[in-house]
Amino acid sequence: MKIIECVPNFSEGRDKKVIDALADAIKSVEGVRLLDVEFDPDHNRSVFTFIGEPAKVKEAALKASKLAVEKIDLTKHSGQHPRMGAVDVVPFIPLHGTTIGECIAISKEFAEEFSAKCNVPVYLYAKSATRPERVDLPNIREGEFEGLRDLIGKDPAKDPDYGPKEIHPTAGATATGARNFLIAINFNLSTDDVRVAQVCADAVRATTGGFVNVQGIGLELPDKNCAQVSLNLTHPKRTKIHQVLEVVRNEARRFGATVIETEIVGMIPLFALLDALRYYLQPEKLDESMILDLYYLGGSEDPTKKTFTEMSLIEFGNQVRRARATPGGGSVAAAIGSFGAALVCMVTGLSLSGRRFAAIKEEMLEHRHAAENDRGVLMGLVETDSSAFDEVMALFKMPEETEAEKKKKADAIEEATIKAASIPLDTMRHSFNAMIHAKAAAAKGNANAITDAGVAAHALMAAMEGAALNVRINLGNIRTKEFVEETAAEVEKLLTDGRKLKDEILEIVEDRMKELQDAS
Repeated sequence: MKIIECVPNFSEGRDKKVIDALADAIKSVEGVRLLDVEFDPDHNRSVFTFIGEPAKVKEAALKASKLAVEKIDLTKHSGQHPRMGAVDVVPFIPLHGTTIGECIAISKEFAEEFSAKCNVPVYLYAKSATRPERVDLPNIREGEFEGLRDLIGKDPAKDPDYGPKEIHPTAGATATGARNFLIAINFNLSTDDVRVAQVCADAVRATTGGFVNVQGIGLELPDKNCAQVSLNLTHPKRTKIHQVLEVVRNEARRFGATVIETEIVGMIPLFALLDALRYYLQPEKLDESMILDLYYLGGSEDPTKKTFTEMSLIEFGNQVRRARATPGGGSVAAAIGSFGAALVCMVTGLSLSGRRFAAIKEEMLEHRHAAENDRGVLMGLVETDSSAFDEVMALFKMPEETEAEKKKKADAIEEATIKAASIPLDTMRHSFNAMIHAKAAAAKGNANAITDAGVAAHALMAAMEGAALNVRINLGNIRTKEFVEETAAEVEKLLTDGRKLKDEILEIVEDRMKELQDAS
């Protein structure tokens, strides 16, 4: 199952009725789990955390956002936290069986649908950003609602990615995008002097010489009679909570202050808590297998058990080498395809920055986003291919003593086998799609990565040919003639078109390699 997380921030932290209504809108979507609601009257902001399958999560985000546009009026809003919209930011985060590319696609769908329904301008940020300067949210939100109100429609640099080129009169503008998991954490100080908090924020923030993976500001909290260092740890596996906390403590100490309280906003992963625990308790050993709650909350299974896509290359290879049918050729073909698509992402990503790529930057970004989506789908097919085969095998154990049981068993096996054939067919389709983007990367992308485009073509074609074998073996066991004929024809067309495209890419690669050699 594919699971993503959404953490929308709404510009309302005081009216409990509005906050509850937003929560109800999210919970009304079947299959979505609302995990956490945080709101703060000083910030005048609420943060919701919910998870589910991608389409369901997008639906819940749209429902809540539409309600926020109706209920929140920014002309009457004030708070310590910067904001530009009633629906200020809507990030999508891959959790299980998904990749950042799939979340990029979801964020674009959300942006298109939300802007159309609510007439709100929407900017893409983080991994979804269409311009380098929009990767960081503060750059988009600069000037906040009041400043943007005067600039959108007049300054081309402020043109949104979706929606009208004018700010919504009461709901402002919204940012959405895909990002990796971050930790939002606040450190409250034993002083009400906001300048101390600002100095502490400067000491840890990336843009002022601090940690690369930290964003932060210093705020005044009148209700708590203190100043606050409000931070986002954008890569908590690299920059850990205790590292940032100790620097803030040292800076505050210079002004005779200390950290009196910390606040975690939203959800936090277990590894981050274990990291802090290791630092402060210094145990000889501490890992997830020692956490009792994980066993009785998750049942009797090992809480550290991984899916194929969560395994290292060595671990996955060890699973493949076993004398068992799964994971087999279909899963391996999907994995090879995902690596091929990843190489396309790499080449296009290396073709974005610098003056020599200015003319193709937007085109390369589109190819990168599309290949990211194919990569995510292919990685998901690693799991589903094995599951489909296991399902077919399990159905052969059904009873068949009566004519009714025989028919029920045959129909069930037919349906499952059609599914088992459709999955490697999807591997072929998405590998071919990624190869289209590989050709663009080879033809126009960074010449220093030209061989990577060539390897992508080889990998993607290998994925298609391997998956084709799995489609064909399943077709031989399917009675539905129409499905067999249509699928067989599509397989042949994909193989023919794929081989032609691969040859074209490799010809481009050879020509550009020769140009590089001649130039040297």
